Amino acid sequence: MQAPRGSLSVAQQTGRPGSRNREREIAYATFLNYSFPRSCRSAFPKMSLLSKLRCITIDVTGTLIAYKGELGDYYCMSAKATGLPCPDYKRMHEGFKAAYTDMAKRYPCFGYAAKMPNIVWWKSCVKDSFIRAGYDYDEETFEKVFRRIYSVFGSSAPYTVFQDSQPFLRWAREQGIVVGIVSNAEYRYQDVVLPALGLNEESEWDFGVFSGLEGVEKPNPIIYEIALEKAGKFAPGEALHIGDSMRKDYLPAKSVGMHALLLDRFKSTDAGNWRKSGAVVLPDLMAAQAYLLGET
Repeated sequence: MQAPRGSLSVAQQTGRPGSRNREREIAYATFLNYSFPRSCRSAFPKMSLLSKLRCITIDVTGTLIAYKGELGDYYCMSAKATGLPCPDYKRMHEGFKAAYTDMAKRYPCFGYAAKMPNIVWWKSCVKDSFIRAGYDYDEETFEKVFRRIYSVFGSSAPYTVFQDSQPFLRWAREQGIVVGIVSNAEYRYQDVVLPALGLNEESEWDFGVFSGLEGVEKPNPIIYEIALEKAGKFAPGEALHIGDSMRKDYLPAKSVGMHALLLDRFKSTDAGNWRKSGAVVLPDLMAAQAYLLGET
């Protein structure tokens, strides 16, 4: 669902002075007029949640960005670039899942506690992925393949940004909301990947909490407490978290007293159960914006 033009920054269009609440009311009315028939509008509550918020934290993968293609695409390209046959996609995918799960258990948060360099953590994970998939390359060959894989996933190449991500983040900051990123990711998301995708600190977000830099990861509720501290020591009731996982996003954020909602961008089979449990589940960030403008 796409928002109509003008719903993101009413104040900039009108150029007229007025209270922030009035601007929000106008934006909400505009959104409803263009996006929903009258028969559906009663489902949207009246505005109030946004006026309570001082901070919004948001997940990254699956919420702001998504992977382009399959894991096997990038492993195959890296192998072929060094003159090797393309690995089997399915075996490679399963091998990676098993290797990543094992590394995350032995060295959580990308080796934070063990003071393991990020590149060493990934090198071990990728090597194990190939071995589990049935490809045990010699050290020289593997080094060439790994360098390409590590470089690709430290760039914007494997990712795509959802069209509503940048507008939503900018809109939230225009309302005076402090916006934070909370992600189970290593430092390259903060320093390289997000900026390369046009999601920059100080224009789209104000602070980041990345598991590889903090030594704690979702679903541990402590990561949300760290976010509240970084945001400005806000009370949990003044903050909202948006993510795409009931276990990693919604439940731990709610457990520390934050508001929370879930995005179901890919029509998950779990979404029905999320709603039955009482969670707010929305299709995208434009719907989240409308919800914030109309919440009671």
